[in-house]
Amino acid sequence: MEPIYQTEVTKIKNGKKFTVTDTLVREIKLEIFVNNERVGAVMATPIDQEALVVGYLMSENIISNIKDVKKIKLLNDGMRVDIEAIANEENIKKLNAEGVVISGCGKSMTANIDPEMIEAKVIKSDFCIDASLLFEQMGKFYTQCPLYEETGCVHTAKIYFDEQNYFIGEDIAQHNTIDKAVGKALIAGFDVRKAFLMVSGRLSSEMVAKAVMHQIPILASRTASTCLGLMIAEKFGLTLVGFVRGEKMNIYRHPRRINV
Repeated sequence: MEPIYQTEVTKIKNGKKFTVTDTLVREIKLEIFVNNERVGAVMATPIDQEALVVGYLMSENIISNIKDVKKIKLLNDGMRVDIEAIANEENIKKLNAEGVVISGCGKSMTANIDPEMIEAKVIKSDFCIDASLLFEQMGKFYTQCPLYEETGCVHTAKIYFDEQNYFIGEDIAQHNTIDKAVGKALIAGFDVRKAFLMVSGRLSSEMVAKAVMHQIPILASRTASTCLGLMIAEKFGLTLVGFVRGEKMNIYRHPRRINV
């Protein structure tokens, strides 16, 4: 299934009304099966579905290591992913098997995340980058996202290792972009603990929690952090950076990893 859809729309511009062909992004309910058991579904853009599911399951502590994944299949015209893996059955039970993660801010039951309930380790990594590299990569970010360029209707994420090795995630759901980008990196064999992550939207609690779960040391955006996002970053040692624009940025917590 193609991630885009073309349709005729009526446009008004400079006092004139006319018909043009517009490109829209598709939205599907992606079913997730682990070891032949349905564990839930996410609303998503039908691109990089396998990476999305790997990233999602690892961020939920259902799969602890990419090496535990034995097989991945994309089925039903891209609307179902089957994974065979060593899985944490207790964490599978915690998920609502009939639930759907909406394309906005996430499951209603996790929209307000309690920092005390996050099952993650404090990030003690001494990984650091120069501020100039973050400025440079944020400036390139949107030019490397083809689905955004084509539709203007998706969020984006980018996990960066070096100039030749980085991974892009694009989706209608902001949190899905992290799962896609991180999933791609993990499948390719990269250690996400030695990289930094950029996202297009706000640094909400769910976005920050995903970075923490994957032990990514630096998370940055062109926009702001929420208060709860900041609290999670502080508790778990994540370097959280907002308003990365031009040659300015706000480092909310743990600035030691950003060199001037």
